[in-house]
Order: sequence, then structure tokens, then C-alpha cells
Amino acid sequence: MNLAYIPSPSHGVLYLGPIPLRGYAFCIIIGVFVAVWFGNKRWIARGGRSGTVADIAVWAVPFGLIGGRLYHVITDYELYFSEGRDWVDAFKVWEGGLGIWGAIALGALGAWIGARRRGVPMPAYADAVAPGIAFAQAIGRWGNWFNQELYGRETDLPWALHITSSEGGRVPGYYHPTFLYESLWCVGVGLLVIWADRRFKLGHGRAFALYVAAYCVGRGWIEYMRVDDAHHLLGLRLNNWTALIVFLLAVAYMWVSAKKRPGREAVVEPAAVASGGSAEGVSDGVSDGSADGVSDRPAGKTGAGAEGEEKTASADKG
Repeated sequence: MNLAYIPSPSHGVLYLGPIPLRGYAFCIIIGVFVAVWFGNKRWIARGGRSGTVADIAVWAVPFGLIGGRLYHVITDYELYFSEGRDWVDAFKVWEGGLGIWGAIALGALGAWIGARRRGVPMPAYADAVAPGIAFAQAIGRWGNWFNQELYGRETDLPWALHITSSEGGRVPGYYHPTFLYESLWCVGVGLLVIWADRRFKLGHGRAFALYVAAYCVGRGWIEYMRVDDAHHLLGLRLNNWTALIVFLLAVAYMWVSAKKRPGREAVVEPAAVASGGSAEGVSDGVSDGSADGVSDRPAGKTGAGAEGEEKTASADKG
């Protein structure tokens, strides 16, 4: 018996009268709020308007949840459609099972739709929300702790996770807390993107690509430690192959993008967009904002107003 360990909650759900309050759902909801809040700060620092990130998130979040669930159900279909299983369980998202690959892919589609409607450049939006998404993942992983799932191999380390439930094929014991490893990794990824974005002025989607690549590196070794059932291909778990392929695509995008479109684009949202009008006036230059939540522009001189002053100054210089 381990003298020191991380205990598992005795229940993953509390009841407020007849209303169930599930820890897994709370972690997802809190993560979404953090991503939107921090993304909004970075978007304003880039010259955008407050509220744009939330408006686009209205499209991105539902698409992301659907995509995450679809990926999980498709890659673990035997949990829902094999003999003795109930296919209705495929809709029980609160019991766990969201694949990050599907969530990001379909969430990006939802964000693209929202960005088109709002009239803002999708790559700039993706750069603004990238570290917030990493922090949201870090929070969301604690939902696996509430559900006593996705742990690693047995261990006697002092930070071992004590699994007490025997439901769903679980064997009570002490295991690597891979949910915690991934949570801490995601925090590191978010901080890395903030630092790199500030240091190198990443633009045109490169901050988002860095987040994707860095996450894939961590997911690769964490996935290797997990002991839950998974499909294998050439000796590797399916998610390891996915992480490898997505990592290579993200790195390739960063390299090509830096060659073809160096620098950081400016974000200028016309007043017509803010009031629901046409999506015109999005410029594509080099931003004065630092994109880490603090703008380099003087107070009160962001967005279209700052652009107007820059044009005036250029005209005065002849």
C-alpha cells in the first residue's frame, strides 16, 4: 500500500435535489469560460473588439463538443455497438469520452463559420485563443479524475492515483495519474505559446500551430503510459499515430507560413461588424499589439482609431 497517493473522489456526481451536478461537466464548462476570457484579452490586445471571441465561441464550442464525441465514439465503437452494449450510451457525454482531435477539428470548423460571420481573419483568431484552449484542456482533464478514468500503468510513486471503483472493468489499485500529467503539460504548452508569441510576434496561425505541435509531443508520451483499451496500428496506439501526423502537419504549416507570410497581421474590426453589419475593413499588416493580454498601443488607441492615426501620420510625413 502506498503511504502517499492522490485519492479519487468517492462520487463523480452530486445531487442538488433531483438535479445531478457532474464533476466532468463542471470541468469542461470552467475550461470553456477560461478559454473565452483569456482569448478575449489577447484579441483586444491584437486590436480586436471585446465580445468577438465569445461570439465566435458560440459556434466553436458546440461544434467542438460534437466533434470530440464523434471521434471518441468512432474510435471506441465497441463500447457502444458491440454485443451486450447499449448504443444509447453513445449520447451520454457526461459519463466521459471526448476526443481532443475531433474537438479541435470540428471546433475549428465552427470557429471558421463564426469568424466569417463576424468578418475577422480566422488565423488571427486562432492565434489569440490558442493558449486559452491549452488552459481549458488542463482544466478539462480533471473531469477524468472525477470519473476515475484514463489512468496509466501501476506505480508505487508518492503521487500515484488511487483507483477505488471496480466498474467498467477497472481494477482498484495505484496508477500513474496520466490525467494530471496531461493537465500540467497543457499548462506548460499555454505558457510556451504566450512566451513565443511575445518573443517572436507569431502571426497568421503560427501561434495556434505551435500549440498543436507542443500538445502532440506531450500527448505522445502520455498516451504511451495509458493502460485503457485502444486500437493499435503497427504496435502503436491509434492516438499516438494521430499525434505524430498532426505534429508533422503543424510543424510544416509553421515553416511554410513563416516563409510566405512573415510577421503578424493586424486585426481591425470595423464598427459595422460590431453592430451586426457587413464584414468589411479587415486589414492584413503588422500588428502593434503584443497579443499576450497587454497591448503595446497607447491607451484608447486600438482598432480602427489607431489605424486612422497611423495613416494620418504617414500623410503628414509626405
